[in-house]
Amino acid sequence: MLTPEQIERLAQGREDDPFATLGVHPADQGFTACVMLPEALSVRAQTLEGKPVGELAQVHSGGLFCGKVSIRKRQPLRYVARYADGSDYALVDPYGYGPVLGPMDDHYFAEGSHGRLFDKLGAHVIEHEGMTGTHFAVWAPNARRVSVVGDFNRWDGRRGLMRHRADAGVWEIFLPEVGAGSTYKFEIVGADGVLLPLKSDPYAFQSELRPSTASIVAAPPSHEWGDQRHQAHWRQADPRREPIAIYEVHAGSWQRDDQGGFLCWDDLANRLIPYVVGMGFTHIEFLPISEHPYDPSWGYQTLGLFAPTARFGDPDGFARFVDGAHRAGIGVILDWVPAHFPTDEHGLARFDGTALYEHADPRKGFHPDWNTAIYNYGRREVAQFLVNNALFWPERYHVDGLRVDAVASMLYLDYSREPGEWIPNAQGGRENVEAVDFLQQMNRAIYGAHDGVMTIAEESTSWPAVSHPVDAGGLGFGFKWNMGFMHDTLRYLQRDPVHRAHHHDDITFGLLYAFTENFVLPLSHDEVVHGKSSLLHKMAGDDGQKFATLRAYYAMMWGYPGKKLLFMGQEFAQRDEWNEARALDWHLLDHAPHRGVQRLLCDLNRLYRSRPALHARDCEPEGFEWVLVDASADSIFAWVRRAPGAMPIVVISHFTQMTRHGYRLRLPSGGRWREIMNSDAQDYGGGGAGNMGMVRADEEGWANITIAPFATLMLELDY
Repeated sequence: MLTPEQIERLAQGREDDPFATLGVHPADQGFTACVMLPEALSVRAQTLEGKPVGELAQVHSGGLFCGKVSIRKRQPLRYVARYADGSDYALVDPYGYGPVLGPMDDHYFAEGSHGRLFDKLGAHVIEHEGMTGTHFAVWAPNARRVSVVGDFNRWDGRRGLMRHRADAGVWEIFLPEVGAGSTYKFEIVGADGVLLPLKSDPYAFQSELRPSTASIVAAPPSHEWGDQRHQAHWRQADPRREPIAIYEVHAGSWQRDDQGGFLCWDDLANRLIPYVVGMGFTHIEFLPISEHPYDPSWGYQTLGLFAPTARFGDPDGFARFVDGAHRAGIGVILDWVPAHFPTDEHGLARFDGTALYEHADPRKGFHPDWNTAIYNYGRREVAQFLVNNALFWPERYHVDGLRVDAVASMLYLDYSREPGEWIPNAQGGRENVEAVDFLQQMNRAIYGAHDGVMTIAEESTSWPAVSHPVDAGGLGFGFKWNMGFMHDTLRYLQRDPVHRAHHHDDITFGLLYAFTENFVLPLSHDEVVHGKSSLLHKMAGDDGQKFATLRAYYAMMWGYPGKKLLFMGQEFAQRDEWNEARALDWHLLDHAPHRGVQRLLCDLNRLYRSRPALHARDCEPEGFEWVLVDASADSIFAWVRRAPGAMPIVVISHFTQMTRHGYRLRLPSGGRWREIMNSDAQDYGGGGAGNMGMVRADEEGWANITIAPFATLMLELDY
């Protein structure tokens, strides 16, 4: 029987080896059973078939019951407890079941090479040793004791004591008859004996809707996918040579329901997917949709990395959305945040009472910009947690790519820090070598496991070879955001037109490095918040000039080398800054200038997708050549886009208020050049100045061209 010390530890919830005391154990040529059921008056033991095998006596007023049981072999039992109100409660003894994890799991986890942790840690509904239930496992190596608590055990940590796998620092338990939909957290006692706030599961596949923070036992995935054609296309494609036009979306504010609430995934699918198809975009990129506690963080302060947020419904709803997008030919990219995490007490911060996921030293572990914690990439288990999460989304939800947020903040130890506020690396430099290793490991894992999935870095510095292969010394990303393009071109267009002649290199400079990386050209959410104004109001001039300049800018960008990204609302020239708390201003489409911008974007996407010259060499220098680079006095830029087997296309952009009649320009060859795009067309809200659909060039390529004020033309050779 139990010693007084063991009884006291169990009653106080301090037992670190519950399987040695609870459950069925040999004693005096027979067996005894022990169970913790606080507030019970009596407890009867039965076999799983319902045969009575003994009454258990209360050995501690805290609810510990023990006694002899009449069984011939060790086996799980069912306990039936009677309470003061006369009700009975039955449970199958979890301490009658062996471990689910094995020694190889311990080995690979400790080694940092386990590629299937999302199958092992967290909560999984399984059948184990003939019984259906849920297996719980969590990494907390410095904890003195860990319990799983939930609606199935009255949130009582004395009733869910877990087995400690000391070699890996993992705690696990199989709870029979606990099923999908159960809410749970982990109750952890730190190494110092202090009981921590209840912790949500880092590997939870489903979570409660904020402000509630419990994890939910998710049902096994049940969605039947029908996106084989979509996946087969991208598995065989070279994305650098495919048209990629991304519509960046905040799922909570694109549109709202009639009561002003969030749309569920099915309603989003019914509205957003047809809209994106009609607009001609190729991909939807969602701001982070993993679970996060605070709406105004836009999802960038995430804690539930494996759980689609409950704001829009259950996990299967998100699977249906992705599948629906794929069946319509639209890819889905997720914003992914491995750079930092918030310090809410139910999350990862000091998870087992120590700095486990983060650095202990705030000079490495605290992010001054966002008041968040920074992951400890040098810790194998932490890097493994993040790599497994990167692998999880393409596997479980078939997403087409991850846009990795805030890469620059990961790469530099002195990012947003003053001297003395950061710790140099072992060589005395500012580079975060551990973060570099992690990013390379992540990209190798993604591209090794998932053909057709891309990674995109938001990296705002000149770090070399971001989108080059790891074996060539790069970080291994597929693409990199071209922040320089965005900053330079917007700075140019915010200037009064009379001053633009003196800042011609704001446009031309970017072509000096345009092919050093595989670039995405981003006009993202970051450019239309926090007092920066909308894209429309960034443009100089009166209202008509703003619309004309914005149309010319979009057409120039769609003719510029690089993949395209535009944040929602900017396709119809949203006037106000983006506000995550309300829907976009769709009523603006009642006005012709806004409809014209939307129609222009639709046509630009159609041209971009249908003309290989505009997309097939986006990332290679042979696809671009200047036609006119030095016309600063006229604020005119002209270049040609080429691709093998395709007709060349000349892009001409003009950013003054003058109409250029008969502008002399030498095109790459003589012949007829069709005007396939004119941002000043009347259909788009422009004045209609143009070339009657055709430009003729003499044998040497010289042509006289009409170029409207604040306009971009595209001319395609037409023999």
